[in-house]
Amino acid sequence: MSPADPPSRPLAGILWMLATGLCFVVVTGTVRHLGTGLPAVQAAFIRFLYGIIFLAPTLIPALRRGLDAQVWRLGLARGGLHVVAVTLWFFAMARIPVAEVTAIGYLNPIVVTVGAALFLGERLAARRMIAIGVAILGALVVLRPGLREIAPGHFAQLGAAVSFGLSYILAKRLSAMASPGTVVALLSLMVTIGLAPFALAVWVTPGWDQLGWLALVAAFATIGHYTMARAFAAAPLTVTQPVTFLQLVWATLLGWAVFGEAVDPYVLAGGGIIIAAISYMTWREAQIARRAVTPPPVAAKF
Repeated sequence: MSPADPPSRPLAGILWMLATGLCFVVVTGTVRHLGTGLPAVQAAFIRFLYGIIFLAPTLIPALRRGLDAQVWRLGLARGGLHVVAVTLWFFAMARIPVAEVTAIGYLNPIVVTVGAALFLGERLAARRMIAIGVAILGALVVLRPGLREIAPGHFAQLGAAVSFGLSYILAKRLSAMASPGTVVALLSLMVTIGLAPFALAVWVTPGWDQLGWLALVAAFATIGHYTMARAFAAAPLTVTQPVTFLQLVWATLLGWAVFGEAVDPYVLAGGGIIIAAISYMTWREAQIARRAVTPPPVAAKF
């Protein structure tokens, strides 16, 4: 740690990350509760429309100052990826157990690692390749192809994991050109605009209760990103990242207690394998004193 770096506060980092996990479990549980009453693309559109309202104090000044053309291009590309990702995520969330959505979502950092090697020229060392293989094994434990039917919701969540991961790679590029608040606000703007025509094409008049639940989704997603940022500021990823496994535990308990979903030990085991692989990669990055490029599983959340 350099003299300019703030002191590490492991307990604070862990507590902030625990809060982050709870926020995102509320998000997933709320979307699960909404079910298929609204088309996935419409529900995603309304959620991001709320996001623009919440982020208006950051977005409006940034637009008034003007953004570089490269920021607009990367923001547009990231928005397109996020349109695909959130639509698939809402589709999956309404159709497969909460715990399975959460466990498969842990693949986001693996996609980022592979994508960074393919598109950003980052080195993919042997240990990283082994960790990626272990994470893929964990995903197979969760999905168990050949032993049960793989539903459309599973394929949708796999697609969401890939799309979120690629979106995060562009976010890394954008973070060097604009402030974090501007990057997040620009994403909400681009995704809302991108979802609008698809949402209008399948529009179903939402009830006040559905609008209220989606406002809750947007609020807790926003709070979750804030608590996650506080966790990153308080402690290194090597401390906070393993805590994210508790999100799978909470999601499993939520699915069991609220939605009557069976507790699947394979999902817990597979999610644990994925988190172990990601945590190992992060620990290795810290050991060799390089800036970690692998995000925590919650970093690419919508």
